[in-house]
Amino acid sequence: NLFVMVEREVTLKVLEYARQYPVVTITGPRQSGKTTLCKALFPDRPYVSLESLDERSFAASDPRGFLDRFDSGVVIDEVQRVPDLLSYIQVYSDERNSPGFYILTGSQNFLLMEKIAQSLAGRTALVTLLPFTLREAYQRRKPSSLDEMLYAGFYPRIFDQNLNPSEALSFYVSTYVERDLRQLLSVRDLSQFETFLKLCAGRTGQLVNLSSLGNDAGVSHNTARQWLSILETSYIIKLLRPYYKNLGKRLVKAPKLYFLDSGLAAFLLSINEDKQLESHPLRGAIFESYVVAELLKIRFNRGKPDNQFFFRDNRGREVDVILDYGMESEAVEIKSGKTVNPDFFGALKYFADLHGGVRKSYLVYGGTEDYRRKEVEVVSWRNLGTRITGFD
Repeated sequence: NLFVMVEREVTLKVLEYARQYPVVTITGPRQSGKTTLCKALFPDRPYVSLESLDERSFAASDPRGFLDRFDSGVVIDEVQRVPDLLSYIQVYSDERNSPGFYILTGSQNFLLMEKIAQSLAGRTALVTLLPFTLREAYQRRKPSSLDEMLYAGFYPRIFDQNLNPSEALSFYVSTYVERDLRQLLSVRDLSQFETFLKLCAGRTGQLVNLSSLGNDAGVSHNTARQWLSILETSYIIKLLRPYYKNLGKRLVKAPKLYFLDSGLAAFLLSINEDKQLESHPLRGAIFESYVVAELLKIRFNRGKPDNQFFFRDNRGREVDVILDYGMESEAVEIKSGKTVNPDFFGALKYFADLHGGVRKSYLVYGGTEDYRRKEVEVVSWRNLGTRITGFD
């Protein structure tokens, strides 16, 4: 089983937190491998899933009785199913004061995070587990091409069970996305929401225009904003915010939209084999999504917060990603082609001259060589995880 074999890059961080905090909470999208990770790292613990109706009703009706069964630690999966349990875990963990006693997982980030902020502030370490990084997904073999990698995406089950990505992602959308989002949104018309999701995929890598998005989906501007916010907190999309440190006010204010899984974006765009990507008009945007997601995974796997922004001024000069480290930053330009064109370096130079404090500039591209040119590190898509560390 590949799951047992793939050592997740977040492993050391989770084990470190379990020695320091009474509660460790692992959140992330559905099917990112949270349960598998917990079972691998805490094999001696009893494991309880609140997806199970019996366990859920026990936890909801008699939370003390439910928790009293565990005297040497426990893994509780899908804890968002009984949010009130967290108040009891707070009391129990204060009484015990034993590090790593409660290991919790949850998807549905929205409701869960509110409840954790209320009940477990200061007592829990928080880990966000996104789907595989490139290195995790291709530990055994290299992807045969960039398009194969973009098309398959990174959900662990696709690799674990060797599934057809289009089929697996179709089931993913219909079960998890719809079931979870229906609970969160009370969406009556799911076909309308599915249209909205596809419209978002068509806008990958673009500035968000809520009015146009709402109009196309047949919903109000406010509904579009609410739906986007839920997709973001469920780790389906990422809204990249504009960077404006000390740069005056001549910058765009709208965020850019990216899917956190290139395979999911491709599926929603009706791409059902990797060959279709070669000539697809959104190939570059899907590639940008891959890079943005990979950079985010690198941060989360080391227990660091998201530090990504983008830069764009009113004359259209733009750098795809700015990694903000406080006093310093790094700039990343993203191009899906295999050939590096001298024009690619212009925006990086402009930003570095304007901003100062730029520690490094990178160009991530669709080719295979890494080298240095014009004070820019040119990085192949294959080596992103080793060349851009995202470290403070």
